[in-house]
Amino acid sequence: MPGFQDSSLPLEWEGAPLDTDLTPSLGLINITFSRLLLPKEGSHWCYQNQVKPSNYTCLGPDQWGDSCQNDRQSPINIATAKTLLDPNLGPFSFSGYDKKQKWAVQNNGHSVMVLLGDEASIAGGGLAARYRAKQLHLHWSKVLDWGSEHSFDGDRFAMEMHVVHEKEKGTSRNTNQNQDPKDEIAVLAFMVEAGSKNVNFQPLVQALSDIPNPNMNTMLKDNISLFDLLPKKEKLRHYFRYLGSLTTPGCDEKVVWTVFQEPIQLHKDQILAFSQKLYYDNEKKLKMTDNVRPLQPRGQRQVLRSQAPGRLLPLPLPALLAPVLTCLTAGFRR
Repeated sequence: MPGFQDSSLPLEWEGAPLDTDLTPSLGLINITFSRLLLPKEGSHWCYQNQVKPSNYTCLGPDQWGDSCQNDRQSPINIATAKTLLDPNLGPFSFSGYDKKQKWAVQNNGHSVMVLLGDEASIAGGGLAARYRAKQLHLHWSKVLDWGSEHSFDGDRFAMEMHVVHEKEKGTSRNTNQNQDPKDEIAVLAFMVEAGSKNVNFQPLVQALSDIPNPNMNTMLKDNISLFDLLPKKEKLRHYFRYLGSLTTPGCDEKVVWTVFQEPIQLHKDQILAFSQKLYYDNEKKLKMTDNVRPLQPRGQRQVLRSQAPGRLLPLPLPALLAPVLTCLTAGFRR
C-alpha cells in the first residue's frame, strides 16, 4: 500500500520504492514478501464504487479472480451468539507498541497506510508464534454505519483499522516450505465508531491533506505510538478469532484474524476527513470512500471468542439450577 507503482498489489502487503528522504525512517519494508501475494491475474483491481463511473475501468470485487472465491475468505459477519468460548484465547503480549515515533504515511489509491517498520510485535492471545507489525491501514465510508469490513450481528461501523503482522522467522513457515500455513499473517482488526474527538488520531488525520493523490507519501508531524491509537489495554482482552484471508487481491487464505469487540472512537469530522481529503485517482474525479470488500460466507468455520478476566464461564441452565434445587430440598427436609 505504499507509494507504489503497481496498483494491483494487495492492500495488506503492498511494498515499493519510496522517496529516498523517507526511506531511512521506515525500516525494512520486506518487499520480497509483498511480491508473494500479487494477484494471480496482474489486473487492476478496485472497489465497487470505482466500477460505477462510466469513465473508470477496473475490476470490482466480483471480478477479483478465482483465488478470491475460495471458502475461507474475509471479511465475515460475526454472529456473537454463535461464537465458541476458547479458554486459550488469553491476553496479548505487546512489545514496542508503546514506542512513540513519526511514521511514514502513504496513499496508494486504495487506502491510507502507515508503515510501522519492525520494532513492534505481538505474542500470546492464542497465537502460535510471535508476529512483527509491518503496517496499519483503514477502511471507511462517508456513511457512518457502513465503513467497516467485518460486522457484529449484522451491524457495521464507520471505519475499520487493520494492524498487519508477519510471522517471525524461525517459525514453521520458514522451516518447512512445503506447508501451506493458515496463520502466516496476523491481523488485529479494530472497529471505529463516531464519538468524541480522538486527539491521538489527529496527527494521522492532519497528514491526509498532504497525500490526496495515489503514490503520495508524507511523514507524521508528531510522535505517536500504536497504543495511542488503540482502545485501553484492559479492553484488548475482549476479542473474536477466526482463520480467513486478505480482504484484497489475491485474497490469500493465510490470515489469523483477531477482531476486537471494543471500538475506537473518533469524532465524526475526523472520520469524514478520510472520504473528503483522499482520492482514488490523480485527476481527483473520484473521492476515496467505501473501500470495503463485501461480506463473505463464513461457511463451516467456527468463530472463537476470548474469555474476559473476572467473568464466569457460561454454564448450561441445569448446572446453574442444581445448587438452588439442592438448597430448597434440604430446607423441606428440616
